[in-house]
Amino acid sequence: MNVLMLTNTYSPHVGGVARSVDGFASELRKLDHRVLIAAPVFQGSPKLETDVIRFPAVQRFNGSDFSLPLPTPGKLARALRKFRPDVVHSHHPFLLGDTALRVAATRKIPIVFTHHTIYDKYTHYVPGDSPKMKRFIIELVTGYCNLCAAVIAPSQSVAQLLRLRGVTTRMAVIPTGVDFDAFAKGDGQATRRRLRIPQDAFVVGHVGRLAQEKNLHFLSQAVASFLLSQENVHFLVVGDGPSRKEIQEIFSAFGLRNRLRMIGVVDPRTLPAIYHAFDVFAFSSHSETQGMVLTEAMAAGVPVVALDASGVREVVRDRINGRLLPTENSREFVGALSWIAALEGEEKERLREEARKTAHELSMSRTALMTLMLYKSLVRSELSDKEAGAGPLRLARRRIAREREILRNVARAVGDAVLSLPGKMEG
Repeated sequence: MNVLMLTNTYSPHVGGVARSVDGFASELRKLDHRVLIAAPVFQGSPKLETDVIRFPAVQRFNGSDFSLPLPTPGKLARALRKFRPDVVHSHHPFLLGDTALRVAATRKIPIVFTHHTIYDKYTHYVPGDSPKMKRFIIELVTGYCNLCAAVIAPSQSVAQLLRLRGVTTRMAVIPTGVDFDAFAKGDGQATRRRLRIPQDAFVVGHVGRLAQEKNLHFLSQAVASFLLSQENVHFLVVGDGPSRKEIQEIFSAFGLRNRLRMIGVVDPRTLPAIYHAFDVFAFSSHSETQGMVLTEAMAAGVPVVALDASGVREVVRDRINGRLLPTENSREFVGALSWIAALEGEEKERLREEARKTAHELSMSRTALMTLMLYKSLVRSELSDKEAGAGPLRLARRRIAREREILRNVARAVGDAVLSLPGKMEG
């Protein structure tokens, strides 16, 4: 099977969507399927890549680390004539997501959309952020979902939210899996030596984009408070973003700058060893659809302390593989970290083993097979429609209809945002 994936974020950009796309593509290729990825150029993108089409893009859009793609239809059309995709997999509901809809309509092949992100939690990146902007985003995404043959929700929480918001199309709950074997092994002691962290220290770890939507102000305050209560504890942060300076300032204000290690973006191949240097993984985001870093940490046998949120509650089980806290309370977060730090012997190992079991259930090999089964089902259905008769005139009408649907979806989203219809913001 030939799968075309379109995404607004891809390597070298750091984030869950880019890693999900790369992970699924790798697993599908292992199963002897072909995958072509279409993505914007990012600063540092390789000049030569296999099975990747890059579009020119506006770099660092609105002061963020995102690229705004400027699709070149001719370039994509030439590539698709050679590649001949059987299915289109969109990873965003706008920009290249619209291109994905057009490709699927033009070639009369099914389109799948993975709802990676709670987009209304990210409107601070858009000029003119407001409640009406959030409403517009919700309506736009809901409409986009209903233009697709199927939607993949990374968790049951997200599936329920989408249904509540009006998504009626076929839906499958398929988590973004973790490469369990890769993360199950790693030299944490070597990582500690390299970073000059004592071998006997208790290490709180965090991996991810350092940005406002990750709720890092709360996390930094809570972890710093925990460090104040314990002498031999360090905080190791992997990743970069606009919140980096704020984290440093918080730890400086607590007089704990010497126990904070911020190592920035790292080579993904070094991540397993870094996870193995953690004793606990701290997470406070409310905006996740799944939280891939949670399963990566658990694959390394690292328990998690997190706030109860969509995409998190399906992974973290309180006092089984970590701590899941119902409210954003710094004292409770410190207490949960202290509870894990106090565990010894069999209790400590039981928590670590349960974390590994959870990650194994969410292995990338399993979730890639689930995705492949969905693709095949949709392709079979599309083939049946073609056999029923779809001449050139019908296909032209389909393309025109799809353009109208895209425009109608935007117009509807604008209208609902302006009118502020009640009930549309639930969830």
